[in-house]
Amino acid sequence: MELGPKILGHLGPIPITETVVWGWIFSVLILAFAFLSTRKMQRIPKGLQGVAEWIVEFVYNMVRDVMGEAGERFAPYMGTLLIFLIPGSMLGLLDCRPLAADLNCTAPLAIVSFVMIHYNAVKAKTAKGYIKELSSPFAFMLPMNIISDSMFPVTLAMRLFGNLLAGVIVMTLIYHGLEHLSTMIGSPLPFFQLIIPLPLNAFFDMFEPVLQGYIFVMLTMVFTSNARQVEE
Repeated sequence: MELGPKILGHLGPIPITETVVWGWIFSVLILAFAFLSTRKMQRIPKGLQGVAEWIVEFVYNMVRDVMGEAGERFAPYMGTLLIFLIPGSMLGLLDCRPLAADLNCTAPLAIVSFVMIHYNAVKAKTAKGYIKELSSPFAFMLPMNIISDSMFPVTLAMRLFGNLLAGVIVMTLIYHGLEHLSTMIGSPLPFFQLIIPLPLNAFFDMFEPVLQGYIFVMLTMVFTSNARQVEE
């Protein structure tokens, strides 16, 4: 059982893994969807335009609920995270490794969120004000608060990666076990592999990606909103 993503080739010394290939594919699909759904805009939306407008409305409502009206400018980033992470984490339905089951996918996304959070904190409070906040209530707390904040991208990336990887491992073990069971009883068809795993597939390949992707985005919104709050 391979725990890491498959290496499909090399670009010079750089390995091209299945995560990279699927990441390119989903990026192209998102861009194509954005282009096709806005190519011929109509007053009464239908087809792809209707789907796109529903997604935009859902994302903006979600961001407003968490971050308030002032947080609407972060909606494009949060929406992009959602439409990249959730479908990309459902690749188990196609018997492929989910994007978020690779730390090379979740870590960069967490780092981008981390930089965005602290950039907006400094922008809202100024560098001096932000350092003062990190030094609260006593100056000797500054190093500890910096270390604590530095753990955010680690926990954000590992939470998403760990949950999706656990699903991959569990489903792989179940399929191997059921294959062995079918062999033991001499069944000509992989009956156990076709029927028994269906509820688990629904959980690990559908419910879990939606839940974990939503948590990733929700934590990013909450921390960004908190970082931008200026104490009176």
